[in-house]
Order: sequence, then structure tokens, then C-alpha cells
Amino acid sequence: MDIQLKRGLLEVCVLAAIKDEPSYGYKIIKDIKPFQEISESTLYPILKRLEAAKLLSVKSAEHNGRLRKYYTITAVGLERLEIFKAEWREMQAIYEFVIREDQKND
Repeated sequence: MDIQLKRGLLEVCVLAAIKDEPSYGYKIIKDIKPFQEISESTLYPILKRLEAAKLLSVKSAEHNGRLRKYYTITAVGLERLEIFKAEWREMQAIYEFVIREDQKND
């Protein structure tokens, strides 16, 4: 898969993982893992980019005597998810067009 496309998809996955409640790095990885493999070395640069783009906010809080960063989606991040869903419907229509010959032969 094209690296830029995958990067964009992973960013949307991260936003989706924190859509309903604030979360932290390890939990985000755990939530995404059944759908897409993601490592810490991939996740944390994505989180920084999303924060810089104002798609999420970060708050530190103590947990078991250590500081943990919690990530929360912003209104701009929620809007980005909605845009992605609309774009994905377009991509599905293109995919259906591309594979239509394969479906005829099955």
C-alpha cells in the first residue's frame, strides 16, 4: 500500500480510537490492533501530527504514580472523521466499478 495513503488511514484510525472517550498510547494501540498493526514508533509521531493540526488535544494526568498523556478528539478531529467517511463512500463506489468485471466472472 502507498505509504502516504497508509499514513492517512492510520491517522483516521487514531481519531476513531479516541472518538468516544479520551485514551492513552498503549490503549490506542490495543484498540487499533485487531484492525491494523501499529507500533509505538508509528503511533507517537501520528499523535504529534494530529495535535499540531488541532485534531486532538493532550492532557497529562497521574496514573499509578506516573504521568500519563491522555488524548481527546477535538471538534476539528470529529469533522475530519466525517469527511473521511464521505470520502470513503466515494472510494467504495470506485472500487465497485473497478471490480465489476471480476464479479461478472464469478
